Amino acid sequence: MRRVVVTGLGMINSVGNDKETAFKAICAGECGIDEITIFDPSEYAVKIAGEVKDFDPATVMSPKEVKKADRFIHLGLKAAQEAMADANLPEDTDMTRFGISAGSGIGGLPSIEKNSIILDQRGPRKISPFFIPGALVNMLGGFVSIEHGTQGPNLSSVTACAAGTHAISEAAKTIICNGADKMLVVSAESAVTGVGIGGFAAMKALSTRNESPKTASRPFDADRDGFVMGEGAAALILEDYDSAVARGANIYGEIIGFGESGDANHITTPSLDGPARAMKAAYKMAGEPKIDYVNAHGTSTPINDKNETAAVKELLGGKENCPPMSSIKGQIGHCLGAAGGIEAVVCLMAMRDGIIPPTINYTTPDENCDLDYVTEGAREAELNVTMSNSFGFGGTNGVLIFKKI
Repeated sequence: MRRVVVTGLGMINSVGNDKETAFKAICAGECGIDEITIFDPSEYAVKIAGEVKDFDPATVMSPKEVKKADRFIHLGLKAAQEAMADANLPEDTDMTRFGISAGSGIGGLPSIEKNSIILDQRGPRKISPFFIPGALVNMLGGFVSIEHGTQGPNLSSVTACAAGTHAISEAAKTIICNGADKMLVVSAESAVTGVGIGGFAAMKALSTRNESPKTASRPFDADRDGFVMGEGAAALILEDYDSAVARGANIYGEIIGFGESGDANHITTPSLDGPARAMKAAYKMAGEPKIDYVNAHGTSTPINDKNETAAVKELLGGKENCPPMSSIKGQIGHCLGAAGGIEAVVCLMAMRDGIIPPTINYTTPDENCDLDYVTEGAREAELNVTMSNSFGFGGTNGVLIFKKI
């Protein structure tokens, strides 16, 4: 079986517009959550989110082209450009063997909202001709593919909050099955809009700690009351191991396991069994290695954090066998379909630097969440194997396991 390695990374989120800045801020426990500025939240029950700051889409595409693409595509282009530069691919790369695997949970929600208002107030003839091609989830991969000239498989995963993780596993499968030699994985989300915030708030899924944005997202804490919306993007370059070594590429790590499962339980309430089966599948594929760190889905919602804790303990045979586990959603919010991609980048950078990012805002212990969540701040550690979890609405689960080379 072909081995798959990661040779390039890119990331943008509410604490940094590039991977190094963002990772440093995440490890420092900085929080990018604040009052919403993208729209006026004064009439909303939820007024906070983790917005990307000081980002000009004209820096990633021409000003004329900006209006043809939704914000999630702008963010994805930024991450993809960084990952491509980081991978330092040779000029003679066979682009017919270089594919795209994109992921987003919702896609162009701002464009959908904007053009729905235009339809209602001004009529159908005023709808933008760029609306549909700029809002479709798969156009993230389309725009990225056109920019970089990739002519291999062009795939998209639309699996809610597991989309970023599934985009990575789909890319790995493509290389393993010899469908491509290299894959650019990009996941992006920008759903901080009136209908996005209003919709999740109507479900009672969001934290309502508007008076204290920096402490609103508190994974595994007994007083957690919901997640905080974030936005951002991540990109990874995946390659066949032999070709990466042959060209002297910098290898961040190898994908040694991935697992997927469905809860078949409830459209929004997560189960314990579904995530546990995805973890077991990834763990078995990886050869049941010693896991040094788990980057948790850790949404700061009552049921997810309890179930994820129980599933990890079930996987590894009890609390005493579990490694440190942390969630970075206290720092950047929940980036929905981009979350898995961002967290995969964080896992790989954590292995590179030998540091575990902390879970911030943990102040009140929960008897159902009793693992080591790295709550005292970032921790230096030798990390050879890391696991990343992602679970989405509809009961869709994805797990990745990386190994340092």
